[in-house]
Amino acid sequence: MLLLLLAAAAQPGAVAQPVAVAQPVAVAQPVATARVTFDRRGIRSASATGVADIAHGRAMRVDDPVRVASISKLVTAIGVLRLVDAKRLDLDVDVSTLLGWRLRNPAFPDVPITLRLLLSHRSSLTDRVDYVLPLDADMRTVLADPAAWDADHAPGAFFRYTNFNFPVIAAVMERATGERFDRLMDRLVLAPLKLDACFNWATCKPATVARAVVLYREGVPVKDAAATGCPVTPAGDGSCDLTRWRPGANGAMFAPQGGLRISTTGLAAIGRLVLGRGRVDGVRLLTPRSAALLATPLWRQDGTNGTSENGFTCRYGLAVAFLATTAPGCHDDPFGDGRQRLGHAGDAYGLKSGLWIDPAAGTGVAYVATDVPAAPGTHSAYIATEERLAAGR
Repeated sequence: MLLLLLAAAAQPGAVAQPVAVAQPVAVAQPVATARVTFDRRGIRSASATGVADIAHGRAMRVDDPVRVASISKLVTAIGVLRLVDAKRLDLDVDVSTLLGWRLRNPAFPDVPITLRLLLSHRSSLTDRVDYVLPLDADMRTVLADPAAWDADHAPGAFFRYTNFNFPVIAAVMERATGERFDRLMDRLVLAPLKLDACFNWATCKPATVARAVVLYREGVPVKDAAATGCPVTPAGDGSCDLTRWRPGANGAMFAPQGGLRISTTGLAAIGRLVLGRGRVDGVRLLTPRSAALLATPLWRQDGTNGTSENGFTCRYGLAVAFLATTAPGCHDDPFGDGRQRLGHAGDAYGLKSGLWIDPAAGTGVAYVATDVPAAPGTHSAYIATEERLAAGR
């Protein structure tokens, strides 16, 4: 690819002038990064580098919304726990009772699947079928395919990180409330915390959409370069009529597994909520009991009970990963200091993101980076950019 030398934009909307270099060169740094550290009282430091949008020369800012990938799962879990606190959901009830149809692994038809299993990636679902579904898809039909399931391990017996768990969770939430997932998450989590954020853009204000951070791979836009288009995957005929939504029919519509658009400062507010055991800036969002559930691992790698992705994930709870596991084969400490942290990483469309909380120290860090080079890390299964942003180097 051609390396573009971009002048930093002095004002929002200013257009930088690209200079093309004739010889292909390796990209050594991300196109953009943002990093925020925080404690229970607020933000301690904030920094951003690079450009949020190459085409318009718009400088990256810590309050620009970006698709943070799988950190979305942690935020979705907070929404689930709010409904648990309100007694609208139960973590241990067969989700079939709410879906209105029988959700089962065909190889283990007598084993019920619960929200606790879905949130902790122990449902026995897999990503061998596509979890990015068009607007008019029938999720029940997709999940009837035996290829969607792990035929060797019963629900509850094995950890396999699976994005498709979260469209199922969103469908359950919709059926329990009658509300569209993105609007429901705004009511339950984003609006109470006064976050300028949304799932798949539909509920964000136009001014927020205009500040979208574009995601790139090798300098080519791959997501959110035209954030004003259809906010969901269009229907099979190419149409984008959101009035076709029906509660629970297609929980993938608003990408609960990865579609949250939120700024790095917004992620810090989520981290401070976890640090505050369900309370932040005077707002009690979760009961102490539910907040404690977020901080509790449900699975630990023992070499036989799950896939750790080469030591990347060795402990996991309700959509929460736990770092610095002291066990053979575990390389889950991008900070490199052995401290116990919890949170979630994100990885999609050339982006890397992280939200990590140190409960003992009462501190945390949130970061994002776009068009991230694939250089491996020096001391963990995380790549070099993630190690640098985690530790602040």
